[in-house]
Amino acid sequence: MLKSRNKNQTAWRFICILLAVTALLSCFMLSTANAADTTSQSDTTITSAKDIPGKKVGVQLGTTGDEYITKYEGDEKGTKVERYNKAADAIQSLKQQKIDCVVIDEQTAKSFTEKNSDIKILDEEFAKEQYALCIKKGNKELLDKLNNAIDDLKADGTLSDIVTNYTGSEKEIGTKPYNEKNVDRKNGTLVVATNAQFKPYEYYEDGKIVGIDMDMMRAICDKLGMELKIEDIEFDSIITSVQSGKADVGAAGMSVTEDRKKNVDFSNFYAETRQVIVVRNTEAGATGISFFEKLQQNFVDSSRWSYIVTGLGNTLLITLFAIIIGIVLGALIAIVRTIHDQNHKLKILNFICKLYLTIIRGTPAMIQLLIIYYVIFASVNIDKVLVAIVAFGLNSAAYVAEVIRSGINSVDKGQFEAGRSLGLTYKQTMLSIILPQAFKNILPALCNECISLLKETAISGYIGLTDLTKAGDIIRSQTFEAFIPLIAVALIYLIIVMLLTAGVNKLERKLKNDNAR
Repeated sequence: MLKSRNKNQTAWRFICILLAVTALLSCFMLSTANAADTTSQSDTTITSAKDIPGKKVGVQLGTTGDEYITKYEGDEKGTKVERYNKAADAIQSLKQQKIDCVVIDEQTAKSFTEKNSDIKILDEEFAKEQYALCIKKGNKELLDKLNNAIDDLKADGTLSDIVTNYTGSEKEIGTKPYNEKNVDRKNGTLVVATNAQFKPYEYYEDGKIVGIDMDMMRAICDKLGMELKIEDIEFDSIITSVQSGKADVGAAGMSVTEDRKKNVDFSNFYAETRQVIVVRNTEAGATGISFFEKLQQNFVDSSRWSYIVTGLGNTLLITLFAIIIGIVLGALIAIVRTIHDQNHKLKILNFICKLYLTIIRGTPAMIQLLIIYYVIFASVNIDKVLVAIVAFGLNSAAYVAEVIRSGINSVDKGQFEAGRSLGLTYKQTMLSIILPQAFKNILPALCNECISLLKETAISGYIGLTDLTKAGDIIRSQTFEAFIPLIAVALIYLIIVMLLTAGVNKLERKLKNDNAR
């Protein structure tokens, strides 16, 4: 009978997976169809900047393109601005007809159009700009060193060779790679914050961050006698990272603007470029590839599967240790609150615990993660995985504490009185009688907390940590294919959750059988 029931459960789980995948596919196709229908109802043709008013424009959050287009937002014609964390996401939305155009750096736009014949760059220049490195305000010593190094690289032709290696003619690209020099690096480590989603300035290739900015920073470190450490974070967090001291330099194709100059200092410019408008290419023919070719492109080519493996490992590591912290700390908080409720003791500790619960439960986990990384550990060079474990562990503890407290309260008070009547101390009664019974009652709720924590780790990318979700983002930024990486990541999360649920169900059955004996 039990075996039959287990088979039925397995069958239902398999059906649920099929339904989930089908639902995701349906949502994808429906959203695409709706976008296409919406687009066809109005004139969305853009041939110059004069056509932008009244349209939907995509930009990368925090870029100069964002600043320029913001001036159009809220005008009489109802121009709408869609802001994306990554340029690749904006391009994907353009391809799916969710927006009408994208304003972005010219060289980055060229890297997108090379791989996507269904989009094109308008000939008209939208705006000119210059790129420079950003440094924490007041750090004149480092600023002078960087300026001297940049000037030297310009003078000896190294910078020109680096730029040509990535943006030259077909015959020139790849012919002038920068090779790090064998120099004495006795002057410490230079931490550089970037956003490796901005080809050709910074992007991933064979698991390594490369590009114009990164090669330039390697050349600068050679001149300064320093080790180079690259931190890949969200673009809009780069200035914050430099301000807080988590990074020494920000190098991410960053334009000098008056607003930015209020927060950071800038080096001499090292590149001149322009903002351009990217639109759909209606003249392009269909260039679809098969499903299996897409699988190869997303996971096999350039060993992109390794991003998934690394991200999955970090996700599981963070979840495991965070839940341990959550259970241990949550149990202590629950016991303190229970003692106070029963005996009116530990008033100060109870007040601290209630304040902790109020703050943690009342603020988003993402904000807590950013505060811990950029504020609490601002001046500490600490591993990001450890930061994430601490942040998610503290967050989980607040919810586990209330779960355990409710479990303790669910145990009949007579059990506690019986233990005391047998001569057991309060501690012995709690550990030997109350908590074991409470654990059985709260097991499903603890499982739900573990599942929630697993999914919450998806925000780890905001501090530049490669978790499972970030791994999918990296692949999307390279292949410009949203569907397969996102579905793959979703399925991995789903499988992990199902395994956790199955394990807890098995533990529950074992506990019931032990009690029955």
